[in-house]
Amino acid sequence: MKVSIITSVYNNKETIEDAITSVLSQTYDDIEYIVVDGKSNDGTLEVIGKYKDKIDVFVSEKDKGIYDGLNKGISFATGDILAFLHSDDLYADVNIVADIVKVFQENDVDGVYGDLIYTPKDDTTKVLRYWKSKEFHPALLKQGWMPAHPTFFLKKSVYDSYGNFDLSFKIAGDYDFMLRVLSSGIKISYLPKVIYKMRVGGESNKSIQNIILKSKEDLQALKNNNIGGIFTLMIKNFSKISQFVQKN
Repeated sequence: MKVSIITSVYNNKETIEDAITSVLSQTYDDIEYIVVDGKSNDGTLEVIGKYKDKIDVFVSEKDKGIYDGLNKGISFATGDILAFLHSDDLYADVNIVADIVKVFQENDVDGVYGDLIYTPKDDTTKVLRYWKSKEFHPALLKQGWMPAHPTFFLKKSVYDSYGNFDLSFKIAGDYDFMLRVLSSGIKISYLPKVIYKMRVGGESNKSIQNIILKSKEDLQALKNNNIGGIFTLMIKNFSKISQFVQKN
């Protein structure tokens, strides 16, 4: 199975190289790597340039934000399976893609997901939060729970059937997408291991204004997908506390 991995980046010269090498070091052979840059001007393009001969698709042009970049990546992808690795992040080890594909091959599923850890920006060996997942059931959506989006590997056919990211969302487009897809009844499997390392300081929590915007957009996503309302949002936010105490 061919796996397309998409990285959307804008002005992130400090960590983009870690993301790129994390993909290129994977032991799985059939990977298509797509990098979509939003016309960076801080030195990011120079870093990417060091690896252009190993990147299958590269584009650098103005866009409307990260979800626009991810949608562009989806349009370029030719793989059977799609995944996203954000420019601040990396995979937990070199066998992650191979492990994920094995689950797809052994099960009749549309998607596979796993666990995620949050790390400091300057030390990805430390664990600040642990997003421990579990077997999914649609009823969990109204309880404010879903798997971590960055860990999700989905068949290309899921995007063909249910669409891409809604650009009306600035921060919660991934939440809206997950609600839409997971409430549709697709078949997914849980791989109980850490597969993704996310550096803290992402767009959704880098300021009070963004935290407020994220909550507003999360609520709108819940309403758009007829999943729940303010109570579901409250449970969703409260459940994150356990990620700080469960670090292994």
